[in-house]
Amino acid sequence: MLPDFRVRQRDYLLEIARAMTSQLNLDAVLRLILQSAASMLGGEVGLIALVDDDSKFRARATIGVDAAHLHLFAPLLDNLDDKSNHDQHNHNHGGLDFEALDLKMRVVARALDIRLRQVIALPLIIREENVGVIFVFRTYRAEPNPNDTAVLQSFADQAAVAVFNARLYQSVSAEQMRLAAILDHSGDGIMILDGSGHIQRFNKALGRIVGCSPTEVIGNLHDDVIMWDHIEMGTALDAALASGWPQQTAVDAPPDTIYVEGDLTRCDGTTISVGITYAPLLSGSGKLSNVIGSVRDITNFRKAQEMKSTFISVVSHELKTPVALIKGYAGTLRREDANWDKATIRNSLKVIEEEADRLTELIENLLAASKLQAEGMRINIGDVRLDLLAARSVERFQVQTPIHQLNLDFPPNFPSVQGDQTRLRQVLDNLINNAIKYSPAGGEIRISGAFDDHSVTVAVSDPGVGISEEQLEHIFERFYRVDDALSRKTQGTGLGLYLARAVIDAHHGTIEVDSQVGKGSTFRFTIPISQP
Repeated sequence: MLPDFRVRQRDYLLEIARAMTSQLNLDAVLRLILQSAASMLGGEVGLIALVDDDSKFRARATIGVDAAHLHLFAPLLDNLDDKSNHDQHNHNHGGLDFEALDLKMRVVARALDIRLRQVIALPLIIREENVGVIFVFRTYRAEPNPNDTAVLQSFADQAAVAVFNARLYQSVSAEQMRLAAILDHSGDGIMILDGSGHIQRFNKALGRIVGCSPTEVIGNLHDDVIMWDHIEMGTALDAALASGWPQQTAVDAPPDTIYVEGDLTRCDGTTISVGITYAPLLSGSGKLSNVIGSVRDITNFRKAQEMKSTFISVVSHELKTPVALIKGYAGTLRREDANWDKATIRNSLKVIEEEADRLTELIENLLAASKLQAEGMRINIGDVRLDLLAARSVERFQVQTPIHQLNLDFPPNFPSVQGDQTRLRQVLDNLINNAIKYSPAGGEIRISGAFDDHSVTVAVSDPGVGISEEQLEHIFERFYRVDDALSRKTQGTGLGLYLARAVIDAHHGTIEVDSQVGKGSTFRFTIPISQP
């Protein structure tokens, strides 16, 4: 110990101990410890090595040597471990002078080209665990007296506490950052309320759900942001709190969560379907300190539920009608008290056959939709003449409708394309069939074609009832049917256009519709001449 510090050593120790324990940044703590240790011991070079998670000592701070030479200190660190340092600490007067390190110190000094005579090692031990070692190298050799030993040992103990606190703070900060990252980037909306219901945290996902940025709502009351338009299930948070929630039934049991589901009014006035789970956090005295709200957008779930209900309703209706007709006509023909003429029998059998075809088509569409959902649309590629397919479809449908005129308009030399003939025929049949069904007053239905060097386009135009603009974006969805009086009286499952789009998508093409209410619709699809 340098003589200059012996008079003031205890005041100096107290001063640096306060400085160390008031600092929580680990790098700053290490620099302060190392500078203080070198000053107390008159050192020229210093190093602090801390024990990492793998129980290895690694240099974390140095003075008197640049980072490029840190690898030269490896001989001092290679054989250190918690047990050997703890033993040396107990048997070598606080670990002030490790004679076993002299040889390694000389190796380091020679490599650094510095005249070093002595290395002082101060183990940093807290709760009988070695968290690191301070090495101070100096150019002279001196044995510390008992008073110096006590002061330095006290310094080492304070330094160990400072390092432990700084590392603990660093660990807590890292954990907070991880939790904040999870909160901010969660796919579900998450909010944290204080005990009075004010919003403390509000993540980005929740901002997208409610239509407000987190900065706009932090500090606001929960009920001013989460405003229910309609609740279908559960109890709103304010009502639950008013009724005594949360209640803890047992000392070690967590309080119950609550769930509420319904339509939320967003910041822009629109509504969105959500489900919110509220979980309470209680203080040690049992008082409500925070509420964690997890918000999930259930719009798609609601749509799926509605689609399921629509599916059941549509299929039930579509099955019921042909089955009833088949049963009725079959029962009539079986009557033993009647003697039917051939024309009646022929007409009855025709109805039975037509309704059986309707059932077959319905079943095939349902199976195709199910298969499409499970494994996608599969097509068998071959050469297809769409103009000839359209002509055959027109021939079939024209005999079914006396009030419509089906006209073809394809240019000469219309090219063949690579595609699945069966699937493309289904698309044409569906578009022509829809044109007939939704033109109850009759008129011209025009099937036209066009082509260029790369693709062909087929369009089906009708003079029918048309489709409103808000319904156009849903027209190709599964089970979707235009909601009007004519649709409610017209047979159909809402699968035809859904399957048509799937077929055209499988051919790497596009399908679209132009329509005006009361003026008719034009459906057109475009596919490449050659499939990739």
